[in-house]
This record gives sequence, structure tokens and C-alpha cells, in this order.
Amino acid sequence: MSERPTYMISTAIPYANGAPHIGHAYERIATDAFARFKRLDGFDVLFVTGMDEHGQKMQRTAEKEGLTPQGLADRTAAQFARMGEALNARADDIVRTTQARHKETVLDIWRRMEANGDLYLSKYSGWYSVRDEAYYDEGELTERDGRKFAPTGTPVEWVEEESWFFRLSAYAEKLLAHYEAHPDFITPEHYRNEIVAFVKRGLSDLSVSRTTFDWGIPIPPSPETTASHVMYVWVDALTNYITATGWLTVQGDRARFWPADAHVIGKDITRFHAIYWPAFLMSAGAPLPKQIVVHGFLFSRGEKMSKSLGNVVGPHELIERYGVDQLRYFFLREIPFGQDGNYSHEAIVNRINADLANDLGNLAQRSLSMIAKNCAGAVPAKGDLTDADRDILAQASAALEKARAAMDDYAPHHALAEIFRVVAEANRYFAGEEPWAKKKTDPARMATVLHVTAETLRRLAIPLQPFIPEAAAKLLDLLGVGPDARDFVHAGDADALQDGAPLPPPAPIFPRFVEAEEVTD
Repeated sequence: MSERPTYMISTAIPYANGAPHIGHAYERIATDAFARFKRLDGFDVLFVTGMDEHGQKMQRTAEKEGLTPQGLADRTAAQFARMGEALNARADDIVRTTQARHKETVLDIWRRMEANGDLYLSKYSGWYSVRDEAYYDEGELTERDGRKFAPTGTPVEWVEEESWFFRLSAYAEKLLAHYEAHPDFITPEHYRNEIVAFVKRGLSDLSVSRTTFDWGIPIPPSPETTASHVMYVWVDALTNYITATGWLTVQGDRARFWPADAHVIGKDITRFHAIYWPAFLMSAGAPLPKQIVVHGFLFSRGEKMSKSLGNVVGPHELIERYGVDQLRYFFLREIPFGQDGNYSHEAIVNRINADLANDLGNLAQRSLSMIAKNCAGAVPAKGDLTDADRDILAQASAALEKARAAMDDYAPHHALAEIFRVVAEANRYFAGEEPWAKKKTDPARMATVLHVTAETLRRLAIPLQPFIPEAAAKLLDLLGVGPDARDFVHAGDADALQDGAPLPPPAPIFPRFVEAEEVTD
């Protein structure tokens, strides 16, 4: 067993009735960056994603497409797996709710909630959204053209059936006490405030089983009913997180990762994760996750993506057009995490060309090319340092500490803003020192400036790895930094570049994005 501190992070659990969209990609990229950062910072990390494969919506979609529900789930799971590979955001585990290990875990949490007296049989009558897999109160609905719609805009239908209920109402005060004792449980803060206000208005007991369809995990027979019940999707789906650790059932090596450090989710499912899930865990006698980390929606030029508007773009299309690291950088740098964000072709190209190609790529190319031509392709000899030399090296070292603080707050945009602020400062340093002009007049000073620039790049490339992993690795290769010297513990003075160490031939890291029509023969 590792002696390193543990860190578990998860994406939300995508529903398996449709292919991944750019919102899924954004969440996967961000979660991967958080996981990579912690790994580089010495943590033993478990990065988990999953697939929510049960429910009435799955059954209906599969019927329309002439598939079995399992066939539809298998097809969608393969699409999400390909997306994770394409984004260079591979999870350590993918828990599908149709897996045997998950069924065992769900039945265990059900038995625990039942033993705690929190499940009872009754009749459910109310408004239900198949698309959201959620029930809504009359006061939450709007009406258009004689039809009622949920707050999410999805149509609802009236449902009457026998159902098992979870005593959610009994947990309102316990939840409020938890939010009070753990003010960072839901972050950013404005989502916490929304949840606290919702719980303070009072909670109704929650229907947690269905009898009108059978694509779900069967609930053990009970003498109280002759109907066949399947688990309501949110008990089934949310338990997915703890399945990955085996905390409830296996108690193996992975059990040490529970409670999870962070569930990264979209703002539309905050209620399920910040109210239902902790209440289920309290009832089952299991520890609660440490944080629910909420992100906003992505819009294309300010518009919500929809097929009717013709602005739906898949992750693979964007990867093919711009590149993986370029796309990762744009979403993590451009969008303040927790807020809604916009993307457009122009905005992506601007970030690629201004930040990646001009600032980082150009600095690396110019300095390393000068080293190759003037320093025999080896790390230049470092002479006496000036205040300017010491200042840029100190800023590069401090960037890691500031990035660490930002990532602990789940603010990757702040981490990247600080790193690229220092990249810009390094460009100013390089331009101001004019090493090319000192080639003949003061070659020793030229060598020192080139050494300091290369060392600054090393100190910045190390914390850039979680965000642009391929490009950062390529830059570290060009600087002669071995694979075993790339974690954060090696980012300081003790592991600085050594005079005379051989360097490979320089190569471009980030080419400029050139519009197709701009290309000439």
C-alpha cells in the first residue's frame, strides 16, 4: 500500500442514451487536470468516471433505435471511452451501472438505508421528467401550449404508481448542519447558497423505485408488495462513485480512497449531488465526499448548443481542428471555473496564437535555437546572476506555489493566468537582455541569459504538465529533463539545469493556427 496521501476525484456520471458533447469534454478535461496536478504533487490519485446506464429514458431510446438497452449502453460507453482517449484524459476506472460490482454495491446501500428505517412503501402521484429522470413539484413547472415543463425545459408527465420512498425530509437539519460545519462542501459559494436556501424551504420524501419499467437493478422482494420494483435512477447512479473504491462491499486496497475528495459536476445536477447523495450516505452510515465542485455550462457564441440552431459540435471535431493541448488550454484558461463560458473559433485561435504559439512556443524556439547554434547544443554556462536574472527565476518558482493554491481552490483559470503571466515576463526579460547582441560583445553574459531563460522554461513547464501534457512533455524533452525529474518536488533550485548537459536539437512546440484560406503555395 502506498504511503503517499490519497486523492480521489470523479467526473459526473454521463447518461448513456446519447453521444458525448463538448460539455462532457470540458468536464473530463478539467477533472483530468486536477488529477494530474495532484499526481505531480505527490498524491496517490484515483480518477474515476462512469456511465449511468439504467432508467426509462434508456429503455425508450433503445426501443426507438431498434437496440436492447444494454446494446445502447455499450455503444455509448465506447463513444465516451474514445473521447477520454482523444482528450488525453484517461480515467483510472470507469464504473458502469450495469456491472456486477456496482449492482452488489447498490443493493448493499439499499439494505443499509432499509435497516436504518429510511425506506417505506407508498403511492407516488406526481410530475415526472423522463429526460431528467427526476420528479418536480407543481410550483416548479411552467405551462406552454397545454403541456407542462420542468425548470430544465423538459416535458413532464403525470405518474401514479406504487413506490418505495426515502425519508429525505428527516435529513434536512442534518444536511444544513453539515453545510454549516463544512462551508467548502459545495464550491463555488453561490451554488452552496442555492442549495442551502433550497433545503431550508423543507425537503419532501423521495421516490426511489419504479414499477412501470424493468431496465434497472431489481429491488429484493418484500412481503409488503407483490409488484416488481427497480431502483430509482439516482440511488443507482450516485452509488457509482463509491463502487469504484469498494468501500461498502470489498474493503480492499481502494477503500482507502473513500471519502472522495471531489465530485466534479455540472450546475444542473447540483441538487442530486449536494442533497440526495449525502443524505443516502448518512443513512447508510458511510462518510460523505469532501467537496462537490460545480462548473457552469458552455455556450457557442453566447447561445446554448442545440441541434435546431445547428451549432452542436462534437469533441472530436474540435480536437481535429485545433489540437488536443490547444483545446485543453483554451477551456481551462478562458473559462472561469464554476461560471458559464463561451467558445468560438475566433476565441480559440486567439488563445492558440497569442499564448501558446507567440508567448510560450516562440520563447522556447528562440532561446533553444540560440543555445543549439552558439553553445554547442548543451546547457550554457551560468555566470554571475544579476537582479533581473534572479527575479525571473524567482517568479518562475513562485508560479508553482500560486498554481497549487489555485488548483486547491479548483480554479485552473487562475493557475494558468499566473503561469502565463510569468511566461510573458520571461519574454520581456529575454527581449530586454538581447542575448543575440551580446554574442560578440559579451559571450559569457549571452550564455548566462540563455541559461536563465532555459531554466525559467523548465520551472514553468513542470506545472504546465497537467494542462497541456503533450506540449509540456515535449518542452521538458528539449530541455533534457528526464521523466523521473518532472514532478513538483523536482521543480526548484536543487534540480536546476546543469552547465554543459547535452540538449537535443530544438523543435517547435506550438505552431501558429493558420486559417485554411490563408495558406498559399
